[in-house]
Amino acid sequence: MQSGPHTQRKIRMNILGISGSLRKASYNSMALRAAQKLAPQGVSLHIADISHIPMYNEDVRTAGLPDAVAQLKQAIKEADAVLLVTPEYNFSIPGGLKNMLDWMARPPEPPFDGKPVAIMGAATGPLGTARVQYHLRQVLVYMNTFTVNKPEVFISHAASKFNEQGELTDDATAKFITELLLSLQKLKQRVG
Repeated sequence: MQSGPHTQRKIRMNILGISGSLRKASYNSMALRAAQKLAPQGVSLHIADISHIPMYNEDVRTAGLPDAVAQLKQAIKEADAVLLVTPEYNFSIPGGLKNMLDWMARPPEPPFDGKPVAIMGAATGPLGTARVQYHLRQVLVYMNTFTVNKPEVFISHAASKFNEQGELTDDATAKFITELLLSLQKLKQRVG
């Protein structure tokens, strides 16, 4: 089949999703699984586990990357984009997520450099992770990512938006997540 100006190609995009929560029943992990189901056509979302990443230690890094760190670094490098879904701890970034970012920011070839990234988060309170997302954006500026600016997805009162099976039941939240993934897809197409 010949391609011309009116022929649309199916763009395949692979997103790596990372939850900033290590808790099994985390609303953020539920939101990440919802995003996986809501991925638009031509987009696949795979979920990485950061629970096995050891605490960052420069002595360990210079002796050789731990397997969990090396595997995650490779997965981020191979992904077209990354979706970070994070709770807010003490008005800021959870330790596990910040630790993972510290590992990924170090040379050689930090995998987030130039990578399109989207952020969202779920919380039981009314602010829906607004503060942590702004702190996370500061870290991502240092890491030289291309970060989606809009829409901002702050999932507030998360306990009322997921059922007992961990499935998203709120249509408005599903719409925002879908719009975020579409924006991430467009950003990837813009930056190459």
